[in-house]
Amino acid sequence: MSDLPLFTSPFAELRRRGRHAIVELRAPALVLSTSHVNGGLRDDLRFLVNHQSCEPVKHQERFELITGMGQDGYHRHVCAELALDPAQTALMGTAAAMQYLGIVTHTWADLSVTAIVTAGVTGNAGSAGDAAFYDERNGTWERTTPLPEGAKPAGTHNGTINTLLIFSSPLSPSALTRAAMTMTEAKTSALLELAIGSKSSWRLATGTGTDQFAIATPREGAAPRTWTGKHTKAGELIGRAVREATLEALRWQNGLEPSYTRSIFHALTRFGLSEEAFKLAQEKLLSEREYQLLKANWNPVIFEPQLAAAAYAFGSVLDRILCGTLSSSSARESLINQAALMAAGLATQPENFSVFRRELIPHIPVDIANTPAQLLPAAVALANHAIALGWQYKWKN
Repeated sequence: MSDLPLFTSPFAELRRRGRHAIVELRAPALVLSTSHVNGGLRDDLRFLVNHQSCEPVKHQERFELITGMGQDGYHRHVCAELALDPAQTALMGTAAAMQYLGIVTHTWADLSVTAIVTAGVTGNAGSAGDAAFYDERNGTWERTTPLPEGAKPAGTHNGTINTLLIFSSPLSPSALTRAAMTMTEAKTSALLELAIGSKSSWRLATGTGTDQFAIATPREGAAPRTWTGKHTKAGELIGRAVREATLEALRWQNGLEPSYTRSIFHALTRFGLSEEAFKLAQEKLLSEREYQLLKANWNPVIFEPQLAAAAYAFGSVLDRILCGTLSSSSARESLINQAALMAAGLATQPENFSVFRRELIPHIPVDIANTPAQLLPAAVALANHAIALGWQYKWKN
């Protein structure tokens, strides 16, 4: 290939060609991948490809092309475009751009681990165990249950994290498989660090519904490592490389710079406080003058550090209530206290915490149940009242 390399080692070389990132394996390799064609554990592959198969939103022509060809046909189509042997190639697809690759290498002794990641989570993030609404039977997909009101099934929106993981020294087959577990934990660690919420539940996301990977290790060389769990240096290298590369890819693909995640919506959207719902609520709770002033100063409000800190605390308390850490008898009071901190933070009046607390008490029912169906709407309403109250007091003479 004539393209300039982005990463090179005696074992593998990464090059970018247009919408494709291509890893050429320079020596016999053991590969574990999720590729629809040539996936699973293989020892006869030479090329690992990640490519942008479509644009993130409403790219119907590409969807029809891919589904019309079928997995085998589309695999051959991409390989022909790149002049690669389809029998020696494992393929991953995504809507993410190859210009936003996260590439990180970490080394210990004779072992280097390189993670090459593309990542997008804005539409398809989910938590393992979220409700699913499709099943594959006899080669076709069918809806299993109606969608709950407001729910969005995995796969209906863009978002995929694809990971290429390259080792410089051999791993045993069991260690290669264990590396997939460590890699997945590292990916989830990056999402937790950015507080990415599921699009299908109130939980924090553990990945997306379409994540893929390919892991390659030399078949020959030093004695193979036999374990890649977190207690080993191999596991440490995997974790650091994958987490850092995932964060880098999300930074460029989705603009998920850590400081940009401090908005009240990033903290609370997974519970139901979306930007659209927030605007509607504030328009009802504030006077026309107050609401127009809020709209004119939108970013300073939604990114206000003390409000954001209290909003994250409010969300953490909600998490603990829904998980059963906090009892029903303490849930209402705990939420009121955190909501009062939200009001105090926005108003920049911590000394008035008790005033805000007293005014917010009537805005959440006494007999609220600790179930998502009852608790989340009440909690969101309380948060909206807290923000409106803080905004009113900020400029109250």
